[in-house]
Amino acid sequence: MPNIEIVIGGRSFDVACQPGEEPYLAAAARMLDAEASVLSSQNGRLPEARLLLMSGLMLADKTVGLEERLKGLEAKLAEASARIEAMETAPRPAPERVEVPVIPPSVGETLAEIAARAEALAAQVEDRASGS
Repeated sequence: MPNIEIVIGGRSFDVACQPGEEPYLAAAARMLDAEASVLSSQNGRLPEARLLLMSGLMLADKTVGLEERLKGLEAKLAEASARIEAMETAPRPAPERVEVPVIPPSVGETLAEIAARAEALAAQVEDRASGS
């Protein structure tokens, strides 16, 4: 079983761990040391047991907060996944019917007749204007 040296609050400790767990233990020790450093800077020199206890409690408090946040996020994810599943399995909505007005042929004929009359009147006005 490998031993590694860790430093917590400026104090050195030799700790045994399973082979391959050294990086995890070192990372955990760095986290604990960060909490211990905060305590040491606020309270000065604390007894070793008290320093480790308070550091552990601070990390546990952070862990509980993160676990609660994780549960909330997992619940939101489950809700969103359920909504997506419901949307994917729901039948497609019926196509929306759009009605386009149709102009009756008689209206087109009437407009063409009015246009022809307007052109004839314009021609008469031009003839009179050029003849006078």
